[in-house]
Amino acid sequence: MSEEKLLAKNPNAYANYYLEELIEAGVVLTGTEIKSLRNQAPSLRDSFVDVVSRKKRIEAWLLNAHIAPYSHGNIWNHDPKRKRKLLLHKRELEKLFGSVTQQGKTVVPTKMYLKKGFAKIEIAIAKGKKKHDKRETIKKRETEREMSRALKRSI
Repeated sequence: MSEEKLLAKNPNAYANYYLEELIEAGVVLTGTEIKSLRNQAPSLRDSFVDVVSRKKRIEAWLLNAHIAPYSHGNIWNHDPKRKRKLLLHKRELEKLFGSVTQQGKTVVPTKMYLKKGFAKIEIAIAKGKKKHDKRETIKKRETEREMSRALKRSI
């Protein structure tokens, strides 16, 4: 089993979407970005994945992910919210593109981590939750908490 260091989780992905399938992807980063990742945590809060098709080539891009500028960087430091290309196999890209073209499906990043020294991102094919679904999950969570509290008190 390989050693993974969790860098960031996307709390909005779990709250706002039904996650259907998880896929691991590599991320193309500059030198200052990987150094910054090792020092401080990135933010995936408002980030999303854009899957585009150009001349028979399908590409996936990570947008709005915030990686802070490297503290010891110089004038060639990176833009914190730049587009970052995701590295996936062709069949995975085709699967993502097919699911995105279906109505109501999107691709969201769930977590970013380092694996064997390389930055990886876990993305999920997801379907958006309606407002009443979000309320339902909150109610379920609250009842589970109350039940666990009651069990702890009884012991």
